[in-house]
Amino acid sequence: MSDTQHIWHPFTQAATATAPLKIIRGQGAYVYDAAGKAYLDVISSWWVNLFGHAQPDIAAAIARQAQTLEHIIFAGFTHEPAIELAGRLIALLQSPFNRVFYTDNGSTAVEVALKMALQYW
Repeated sequence: MSDTQHIWHPFTQAATATAPLKIIRGQGAYVYDAAGKAYLDVISSWWVNLFGHAQPDIAAAIARQAQTLEHIIFAGFTHEPAIELAGRLIALLQSPFNRVFYTDNGSTAVEVALKMALQYW
């Protein structure tokens, strides 16, 4: 089975796109293919990857948290790690900031910022 048999990759024209480079692991600022060739991940997977791939402390913290609660939608729910992080962020930001809004991508962040501005005015 090929990758493109069931996956349509973003920012590609499915009929003419070249085969994607198959990456099997990451370490620090590099990702590696099956032959062991290293590629500097200057895109950082397009998401937030400030600390590199497979950072041991972050992986351990994720594993510990996943044993308790992996995810919960914020629409009507909350959890202690989110409350603690919000408090720590507000302490760093200080006045006039007194709330945080968690989002997982840029388009949602812009959408929410527009809605907040509309609600404010």
